[in-house]
Amino acid sequence: MTATNLSYQYQAPYKPNQLIRGTGQTAVVTGWTVKQTVAKRLEPSEYAVIGQLYSPTRGISVLIRNLLANPHVHYLVILNATKEDENAGGCTCLIDFFRHGFRSGHSDTGKACWVINSPIAGYIDSEIPADRLEHLRQAITWFEAPTIAAAVTQVKALATAPQQPPWGVPMLFPQLEITPSILPGPRYGHRIEGRTIAETWVQIIYRIKTTGTIRPTAYDGQWQELIDLMAIVTDEPPDFYIPEPNYLPCNRTFIQEYIAQMLDDAPPREGVKYTYGQRLRSWFGQDQIEQVITKLVADRDSARAVMSLWDVNNDHEAQESPPCLNHIWVRIVENELSLTATFRSNDMFSAWPVNAIGLRALQQYIHHQIETRSGQSLTLGPLITISQSAHIYDDCWENADRLIEQYYRPLVQERYYDDAIGSFIINIQDHQIIVVEHTTPGSGEVVKCYSGQSAKHLYRQMITDCPAIAANHAAYLGSELQKAEMALRHPDLFSYEQDRPLQLREQAGATPS
Repeated sequence: MTATNLSYQYQAPYKPNQLIRGTGQTAVVTGWTVKQTVAKRLEPSEYAVIGQLYSPTRGISVLIRNLLANPHVHYLVILNATKEDENAGGCTCLIDFFRHGFRSGHSDTGKACWVINSPIAGYIDSEIPADRLEHLRQAITWFEAPTIAAAVTQVKALATAPQQPPWGVPMLFPQLEITPSILPGPRYGHRIEGRTIAETWVQIIYRIKTTGTIRPTAYDGQWQELIDLMAIVTDEPPDFYIPEPNYLPCNRTFIQEYIAQMLDDAPPREGVKYTYGQRLRSWFGQDQIEQVITKLVADRDSARAVMSLWDVNNDHEAQESPPCLNHIWVRIVENELSLTATFRSNDMFSAWPVNAIGLRALQQYIHHQIETRSGQSLTLGPLITISQSAHIYDDCWENADRLIEQYYRPLVQERYYDDAIGSFIINIQDHQIIVVEHTTPGSGEVVKCYSGQSAKHLYRQMITDCPAIAANHAAYLGSELQKAEMALRHPDLFSYEQDRPLQLREQAGATPS
């Protein structure tokens, strides 16, 4: 039986602000291709909804929940049009759900879920019964479109078909909510340093998840956020460190694609907002990367090697998200080239690692070009990112907790004190006083000497003089000074040697030698 003159407004119980809603019977999934690119070619009566599927592990379950709530939708057009769509894998995984189905399993966090039968990891919440998922697979007729034009043509053709009655009743299922436990901490201004991007990322995730403030987002959800987080990566290897097993949210294939987007210009493409390389190479009519190289070859001391990605003519009023990366500053100090990048908004769980790798590749490229053109050697210095809004979206909180549980503790238990302020040598002199020598890193030159009988008195002086001391170094010095004070107060019981446990003298009451 065919129903006529039916009109339904698409209802979105989940993530409604991320969707363009109409009154037709066809849902359109655009992957990373900008949804407005399709919508502007269609009338609202020709489609039920148009939305973007960024992630197969985080987005497909939400999409399916909304489809189950809208049984008047009979058709699904899935757009796989760009390299970005292919790399993300969401649309391909969605097609595999309809083509190959799903099975019982676990997500990468260990949570029970439905796993899509696909080479691309994709999950569906276990709260949705299997028979409802099977019913949806049978009720929806899906089409894959390789181009925007093909997607529009398909949608328009489906809009001329006779309207069908709903294939069921709207269904809603409870959604598990996770509330993080938060420790007190500063809201503004955070500094994290690590040797590699992977190591630094784990520390970033821990800091945000333990002290970040929970705030609503413009995307129908919440994020946990720190404001003005500076991350410093000191020793990333030339070919990039990928841990084994790889816990980063990217692999080498994706990394190479992303580096090209950072370094290379790209012609304007329909459905693609921009690439960072396009903004740096041609957006403003100048090749800013080339400008920076030329400037630093001519004047190594210049503080004007600046690249801007924010377009003041358009980005304040942009309907879709304007560039998150806004400003890059390259500087040579004492023959060391550093790169500092500023993000107005930064998804620290899903995006920061590949952001940092792309920026490091840009830093390597600039370093190589300056050496080649100047004929002078140059040290590759640290990569610094400043994330003004450093956040983790709520649909990543569970994955972030798992990362912390598996990798944070072993990482911070590694003992190394590469503190830029130098080192401290602690001794007890003539059994009467504690003497601490502050030495420079590397050369070990003594720059200051402290003396006293109280650990508290000494560390207060040292912290006052060295406010930038690393936290783990400060904690270590506190424990060492306390041991030294104990030995000073009880010379008949203990002897002190730095970095060793207090030594109990062989005969209590014996005169110390």
